[in-house]
Amino acid sequence: MEDIYDIAQWFLSKSSMTPKKLQKMVYYAYAWFIALMNEDANNIENRLFNVSPQAWVHGPVFPSLYQKYKDYGYSDIPIVKEKFDFNEDVEDVLNQVWDVYGKYNANELESLTHQESPWINARTGCSPFSVCTNDISDKDIFECYSARLV
Repeated sequence: MEDIYDIAQWFLSKSSMTPKKLQKMVYYAYAWFIALMNEDANNIENRLFNVSPQAWVHGPVFPSLYQKYKDYGYSDIPIVKEKFDFNEDVEDVLNQVWDVYGKYNANELESLTHQESPWINARTGCSPFSVCTNDISDKDIFECYSARLV
């Protein structure tokens, strides 16, 4: 299992980006890893890291990652010059996520997550602009993204 901050740094080695975009990139890496590395929604054994995303107003957020980068606000976090030593499966998922989602800005990624069932389901009972700290279910994540693989 990887460290969430190493995953974030991997994306920041590709490009500078706002904290909101970084949150969504890390979320999609987490989500696609679950979809690709597990076989059953009721038996999620393989996770990219051991931190659950929450269904915040602007989409999925990892609170610890938010705390680390919140001082950047709407500004870009600088690119980092770092090498990583992830296993082949992790590197493959990260590269695929970067290739698919890296071209979008933070608001476009937020809009995508707002249309997807994991975030929608986790926000059940929360008004659109209210604070919500409900975890996004790994089962919902698996069901949503693995369905796109067929």
